Amino acid sequence: MEPVTPDTLMTFLARLGERCDRETRLYLLGGSGLRLLGSPRETLDVDYTADVPAETAQAFRQALAQLADEFHLDLEEVPLAEFVPLPPLAHERHRLIGRFGLLEVYLFDPYSIALSKIARGFEFDLEDVLFLLRIGAIEFAALEQHFRAILPRAAKADIDPKEFQACFLEIRQRYSQT
Repeated sequence: MEPVTPDTLMTFLARLGERCDRETRLYLLGGSGLRLLGSPRETLDVDYTADVPAETAQAFRQALAQLADEFHLDLEEVPLAEFVPLPPLAHERHRLIGRFGLLEVYLFDPYSIALSKIARGFEFDLEDVLFLLRIGAIEFAALEQHFRAILPRAAKADIDPKEFQACFLEIRQRYSQT
């Protein structure tokens, strides 16, 4: 697979929108969504989740798979709430990327994305969180508030609370040095 570029992703989304015959919402979750915000870090996949009318779900997924093959994209549907507890009101913080016919594309709540990256804790994930902070997509005080809100539920999501806290403290330290 090729690295995902913003141009490729936008063209892919426009083509996908041409194939939607019902209102559909697609939410980008990972590095590909951050690329659209200007992140310089390359990513090789497109993590997403979607709200698709039940009667068109199969056709939508077929269109996704076919276009992914045409564009040489590695698509992965990720039910984010299964990996990290979502902070309160996450559904109100999705950021519209664009409308493509009947397809609306959003960046999933940036705080949820940041928390999932802190929970995973790889170096590139921590860099992604710092990127979100630097561009103002998230604010540190609110991130800390959301972190504290989900910390009690971390273990239920198979997240080691001590590692989660250690990664959050690493973000705090690095961000305070910028």
